[in-house]
Amino acid sequence: MTMVFHEDYLQQTQTYGHPECPERLASIMGYLESNKVEPVTLKLEPAEVSDILEVHTPDYVDFLQSFGEGHMDMDSYVWPHTYEMALLAAGGALVAAKHAYEKMDTCYALVRPPGHHATRFKGGGFCYFNNISVAAASLLKKVDRVAIVDVDVHHGNGTNDIFLDTDRVLFISTHQWGIYPGTGPAEQTGSDNGEGFTVNIPLLSGSGDATFLAAYRRIALPILEQYKPDMILVSLGLDAHYLDPLSSLTLSSDGYVGILDMIEEKARELCEGRIAHFLEGGYNLNALADVVGSRIAKSEGRSIPTQFNEAIDTDGAGIERVERAIEVQKQYWKLE
Repeated sequence: MTMVFHEDYLQQTQTYGHPECPERLASIMGYLESNKVEPVTLKLEPAEVSDILEVHTPDYVDFLQSFGEGHMDMDSYVWPHTYEMALLAAGGALVAAKHAYEKMDTCYALVRPPGHHATRFKGGGFCYFNNISVAAASLLKKVDRVAIVDVDVHHGNGTNDIFLDTDRVLFISTHQWGIYPGTGPAEQTGSDNGEGFTVNIPLLSGSGDATFLAAYRRIALPILEQYKPDMILVSLGLDAHYLDPLSSLTLSSDGYVGILDMIEEKARELCEGRIAHFLEGGYNLNALADVVGSRIAKSEGRSIPTQFNEAIDTDGAGIERVERAIEVQKQYWKLE
């Protein structure tokens, strides 16, 4: 098991007091240090512009590079160093994907800024370049099929849109319906050659462990089995946790770890253990460190109990949304 991290990821990328802050990564690194978890940390370089242009337009890249300083949108600030940091985050994603593929290994890319809201044409939602999409595009030069599983509370609209019309990338997203960015209905399933390869599972407020377990056991995992990807990439957002201040889903720490366990088991079963995780959201520092830190420790063969496990959704509070997603996806996949 390996990790991607760079000290420059601790620079400020938003305004001071913003939830997407350097302390997010510092909390994870502090957890690892205090628990003496020491994964191998891979060396990295910024992504080349040619890598970025695989998923973003030249006009958008030029726009970000020349922006200067100020708000790109109401939630996303640009500093003079933001462009370089975004390249470095994408570079970390590339290194993580390359290592996990070549070494048949698990890798955690602890990168900032996050990326899954960045579309081909624009950034937003704290994101500038779409790190996981840059990594997926690089892999598609070597493999036939890549699966992306997005566990962030917010729909990964950028990733969704970038690969909407291709069957070479399977995109699966569980997310809270009705919050930013307001996208990702169950009925959006892809277009052209990508019809059927976008799997959106929007959930209602209050959905937590029981609902997510049903969503993954009945939809995500069976579809992964049928798709048979050459590699799995995970948009690792921790903001569906019940402690997170920006959402109202109710996953516990153990619930999150259980989801990641199931996805990693599928990677071992389907693609020889080739899996890489890319940090996205997650804004309660304690919950973020609890889940990511304990999961990295688990990949290292350590068992460190998680702390935040209040049982809120024990009966499947959002099961009707899971059933709706099943009905939509049944036209493409064998589901029960």
